[in-house]
Amino acid sequence: MKRRRLGTQGLEVSELGLGCMGMSEFYGRTDEGEAIATIQRALELGVTLIDTADVYGPFTNEKLVGRALADRRDGVVLASKFGNVRNAQGEFLGVRGDAGYVHEACDASLERLGVDHIDLYYQHRVDKQVPIEETVGAMAELVEQGKVRYLGLSEAAPDTIRRAHSVHPISALQSEYSLWERGVEERVLTTLRELGIGLVPYSPLGRGFLTATVRSREQYGEGDQRPERYPRFAEGNFEQNLHLVEAVERIAAENGAKPGQVALAWILRQGEDVVPIPGTKRRAYLEENVAAAEVELSDAELSRLDDAFPPGVAVGERYGPGIIDTLDR
Repeated sequence: MKRRRLGTQGLEVSELGLGCMGMSEFYGRTDEGEAIATIQRALELGVTLIDTADVYGPFTNEKLVGRALADRRDGVVLASKFGNVRNAQGEFLGVRGDAGYVHEACDASLERLGVDHIDLYYQHRVDKQVPIEETVGAMAELVEQGKVRYLGLSEAAPDTIRRAHSVHPISALQSEYSLWERGVEERVLTTLRELGIGLVPYSPLGRGFLTATVRSREQYGEGDQRPERYPRFAEGNFEQNLHLVEAVERIAAENGAKPGQVALAWILRQGEDVVPIPGTKRRAYLEENVAAAEVELSDAELSRLDDAFPPGVAVGERYGPGIIDTLDR
């Protein structure tokens, strides 16, 4: 697999990463054995960027990733995140970015992961009650202590990114970015490129919507929170959004590819500083995603996709009220 640079501090990763959130919750039933096999298969295929967070599970996803990487740590760029606070029962308790919590969260993640350092450590959500300078200052201390190698932010606005970067170089911003969610293009991506910061899109497949494998809300199984958690999957919105996938399906058919592969091929063409992390919990889908790197879209096909997915085309907000209010916009 080809490699790309994130930031200007020397961080180099595979052009596609692996998001591990769904291996523990939110997207239906989980299978730890298959999840571990999927992570290990990703490494065999040349994927080096493995992404988790303390909030996933909560807490269990980091442990799972740690077990999967127990004897495979060399060559892996291990990314984790802090800032979204949950208790052991899974209740969301808010966002924290105070200096003391930064150190506390990192130490807990290191223990769960079973490693002595995290390669890329993100602030998962910006704490609007704490100056970003305090948060990043504490993150910089983690770098000095050798607990973290590179710093990242997630869902941060341009001004926040600039202020953070002035305290310590930021290597990557992780934000939602896909054909049906292009909000970062207007101001955020311009800021990142001005400062030399890479973009790591999460949900590059629109939480699976762009794979064209689901035609009705009833197909989501037990434990899958998409229909309730994300407004674009809500009754009415889901049906209106279905027609968007038709353009992806047509181009996929013309290329002998899967719709999800076309969606990933599109995002890979958005710049060498863009490294998507499609999430999956099964080896079969992982292999399909990795093969997307071999799909070559023509300029005409890219233009057709841009025309079919102008910014704001999807019906419904990305998140419900309780979550979207935590975004730094």
